[in-house]
Amino acid sequence: MSIRRTSKSRRAVAAASMAAVLALVVTGCGGDDGGTTKDPGSSSTQPSDGDKGAKEDTAAGDQVDENVKLAQVKGQNDVLLVVNEVKRDSGGFITVQGELKNNGDRSVNPAAWAGSESVIVRKNLNSVGGATLVDKAGKKRYYILRDTDGRCLCTTGIRPLPPGKSIPVFMQFPAPPDTTTEVDLSLPSFATTSLKISE
Repeated sequence: MSIRRTSKSRRAVAAASMAAVLALVVTGCGGDDGGTTKDPGSSSTQPSDGDKGAKEDTAAGDQVDENVKLAQVKGQNDVLLVVNEVKRDSGGFITVQGELKNNGDRSVNPAAWAGSESVIVRKNLNSVGGATLVDKAGKKRYYILRDTDGRCLCTTGIRPLPPGKSIPVFMQFPAPPDTTTEVDLSLPSFATTSLKISE
C-alpha cells in the first residue's frame, strides 16, 4: 500500500512540476504587445502568398545592392525592369531579384506580368509569375517555381504602379546545370535580356 502511495505521490509531484515549468516557458516566450494584436497580413515571412511587394518578402530574405544593375529592360508603358541579382542557391534553384520602375506619366496595371498560363493567373493575380528563364546552351526553358497549391515563388499582389514609383520583385526558378553560367530572362511585355548567374 505504501509503495502505491509513493508512486502516486511521485507522479503527482512530477506532473505539478512539469505544469509549472510549462507555465514559465509559455510566459517567457510570450511578448507584451501592449494590448494590440498583430495583423496576420503584416508578416514578412510569407514566401508563397500575400503581398510580396515589400523587400522583406523576398524568398531568400537577402538585401540586394540596388546600385548593382545586371540588366535594364524596357517594357510597355515606360516601365523599366532593373535586375540587381541572379543567384544560384544551394536548394537547387535560382533567385532573380530586381525592381520594376514606372517611368511613364500614368499608372500601370500589373496584370500582364502574370502571363497567360491559367493556373498561374488564377492563383497569382498581379504577379510576375509569367517570367521564364531560358538556358540556350542546354536548350531548356524554366518556369517559375510553384508550391503544391499552385502559388508561384515570386512577387504577387502587386498594386497598380503609379508614375514615378518602383517596387522590388523576386522570381525563383529551377536551377539549370552548374555548367550553365548565363540565362535569358523573359517577362511578359518586356524585352528578353541575358543574365550571368552568380554562385
